[in-house]
Amino acid sequence: MIKVIGVRFRKAGKIYFFNPERYKIELNDHVIVETARGVEYGKVVLAPREVEEDKVVQPLKSVIRVANQEDEERNLRNKEKEKEAFQICLEKIKKHDLQMKLIDSEYTFDNNKLLFYFTADGRIDFRELVKDLAAVFKTRIELRQIGVRDETKLIGGIGICGRPLCCHSYLADFVPVSIKMAKEQNLSLNPTKISGVCGRLMCCLKNEEETYEELNSHLPGVGDYVTTPEGLKGEVSSVSVLRQKVKVIVTENDEKEIREYNVEDLKFKPRRRQNKMKLSPEEMKALEVLEKEERKEERVSKL
Repeated sequence: MIKVIGVRFRKAGKIYFFNPERYKIELNDHVIVETARGVEYGKVVLAPREVEEDKVVQPLKSVIRVANQEDEERNLRNKEKEKEAFQICLEKIKKHDLQMKLIDSEYTFDNNKLLFYFTADGRIDFRELVKDLAAVFKTRIELRQIGVRDETKLIGGIGICGRPLCCHSYLADFVPVSIKMAKEQNLSLNPTKISGVCGRLMCCLKNEEETYEELNSHLPGVGDYVTTPEGLKGEVSSVSVLRQKVKVIVTENDEKEIREYNVEDLKFKPRRRQNKMKLSPEEMKALEVLEKEERKEERVSKL
């Protein structure tokens, strides 16, 4: 076991572990630490705790110091300088007529590097832009192309659930999301219903995927035929995944009626339930566009 604290930086949702050393550090304190990008200013989001060594990326770096008043003031100055850098970069982009959308700017705490985040439809030749920026700011310049999911993660916002966006508030990394997950959860396949603020499939589709896969594996599909406890054969008209109940159309005394049963009371051959939701041509086209954008987003994230 090893003692660590969890630190999060302004532009990164991921939590990084550091050795607190001799310092008395509490939750929500600010600390100065050394990272791969240089000296950084971060917020403690996990109080000192013991974790297994294999859970920590080695070598574990130590906290340089707990942030003091001077560090706090420097961090505020950096934020002001970032606003100025953002405006200058916008002007330079316009000057070079580059087809890119500037999203954010960021100074490392020690000012050894200035990063600019942008989105674009393809690869951008920004070599001349970097030269111009380096001449203005007299420091290392890095332009980083990101996807629309990363853009939303940086900017933040409120989701359709009424809560702050997961990607901005706590998600460290994006996980692959697919239309299949929406089908598995019997959600409307209308693209506007399953897309997030970023215009891509909602990340939260992943949250309950395993649960729905497990529950659906015990259910018959709509249209399947089952045998009821009374010995009647009937056609499944609908299923309640979470309640594990099935509505069956049965015929008794030449009269049809719908009866609801617990799934364990029915006899049938379990199989993967297919979503048979009918979509309009417009919805199908929009769904194809959404899937195409998902694949494009994955490619951008690998650049």
